Amino acid sequence: MESNSITESRATQIVLRLIIISSIVRAVIGGTMEFSNDEVYYWTYALYPSLSHFDHPPMVGWVIQLFTLNLALPYEFFMRLGGVVFAGINTFLAFKIASKLKDSVAGIYAAFLYTSSIYASILAGIFIIPDTPQTLFWMLSIYFLLNSLPAEKIGKEERKNLLLAGLMIGLAGLSKYHAVFIGLGVALYVIICDRRWLKDWSIWAAGAIAIACLFPVVYWNYANDFISFTFHTDRVTPTLELRLDYFFTEIGGQIAYNNPWNWYLIIAAMIGIAKGKKVMDKKSLQVLLFNGLPLILVFTSFALFRRTLPHWTGPGYLPLIIITAVYWRVKLVDSKAKNAWRLWKPRRIVGATTFLSIVLAIAFWLINFSPLNVGKTNLEDPKNFGEYDFTQDMYGWRQINKKLKPLLAKDLEEEKMKPNAKFVAYEWFPGTHIDFYIAYPNKHPLILMGSWDEIHKYAWINKERGGLEKGEDVYFLNVSNWGRDVDRQFGKYFDQIEEVGRVEVDRAGKLMRYAYLYRLRGYKGNFNFPDPNEKHHKLN
Repeated sequence: MESNSITESRATQIVLRLIIISSIVRAVIGGTMEFSNDEVYYWTYALYPSLSHFDHPPMVGWVIQLFTLNLALPYEFFMRLGGVVFAGINTFLAFKIASKLKDSVAGIYAAFLYTSSIYASILAGIFIIPDTPQTLFWMLSIYFLLNSLPAEKIGKEERKNLLLAGLMIGLAGLSKYHAVFIGLGVALYVIICDRRWLKDWSIWAAGAIAIACLFPVVYWNYANDFISFTFHTDRVTPTLELRLDYFFTEIGGQIAYNNPWNWYLIIAAMIGIAKGKKVMDKKSLQVLLFNGLPLILVFTSFALFRRTLPHWTGPGYLPLIIITAVYWRVKLVDSKAKNAWRLWKPRRIVGATTFLSIVLAIAFWLINFSPLNVGKTNLEDPKNFGEYDFTQDMYGWRQINKKLKPLLAKDLEEEKMKPNAKFVAYEWFPGTHIDFYIAYPNKHPLILMGSWDEIHKYAWINKERGGLEKGEDVYFLNVSNWGRDVDRQFGKYFDQIEEVGRVEVDRAGKLMRYAYLYRLRGYKGNFNFPDPNEKHHKLN
């Protein structure tokens, strides 16, 4: 077959197969792997729903509630199912957007590049974090903005699409604060590239819709002294010290999170376009660039002075994936290739997907089946055995729960502890893992004893669970890969500390870490718990 395109129906079949296969892979991984530290923390958003939360807006909690039937199905598969579904939808949106901008082959490229992105396909496609719903609404925003802003004539259909874009921007804002950059991108486009929209009521109405969606977040922050905004402002406020180590870590993180192969294709496309390569109509290109570049440039600049996290720039790469797909499609057409296989499935595009598949397989094996312990393995220091082994963050919690049950049952039988005695922990990680996998399913409330920066939403959860009463006896679970000196951590707050016993966590028949169970007796009532009802201007 010699043609420089394929039919739309054939392209759709290819993309749907990609979505089905990738969704099955995501579902299997999501249903078998234990939670990461961030994910298990967001379980509390569904367990204790609110108009907003200390760290983020409420959408991720709502998604968990939806797919678990309000926690009637509190298992990893169902809690992560939103990510699997949304990633499939986003892949199809990438296909449709690129197909409209160029043709169905460009759409296929976009679908493969989206699936190849570690941020889009794994971080937000398997795990349940605020980025999970944010990517859905970000992609929908792109779709509706491209169907409105670049139009030659502003008509009924364009206004409708712009209003829908405003709604999607608002819903993205209910997912994560980064969505403000979508609105910023729209404003920059309208002011710099197409001021006729300033005279049309629909652009103002779309902005009003987006802002109205954020009412729950604003109201909650108003009632809580704007603590969420203060927390995030503290994280990104520049210092006067230039930190090139932070900057290069951020750049390296962006390369890794977007898949190095993808990142190369994106950068090559951006360079080609900067040199004058025409790949699509000018207005559509401007909409996409203003949707992505401001977010990337701002947080990359912050990294010169403050420590940042690479996934903060993740959404900014979504529109760049669309541009890249169209760019390489145009390059292929210009090359006048004749082979149909090379036309829709060039090695540079499939290579990115292959690279991701290999990385994913290695990571899955390393976390679930590897006999390697990359942490401390000195048996003479068992209280810190496995320390620094990052592969254990998402492994072993079910084992610990199963092996602790007899110890808890024995304490209850011998009346050494009261039924449903509370657990305590010192910060949200690994505290929330202990809560989800051990304390909560065994009907033991968990209380976090730490500062604002250490316990976050648990300041409110502690109050819901009644806090600690003077004289109360509680449990503490010390996992050796995140081991703490128990006497130093809790000695001044309790009369007596007793070690109940320890259990082992193994993987592939090899010892990975220990978990020590303690009784902390006689709470002295002298810990200064963060109080959400007090005014707080400093969080640490």
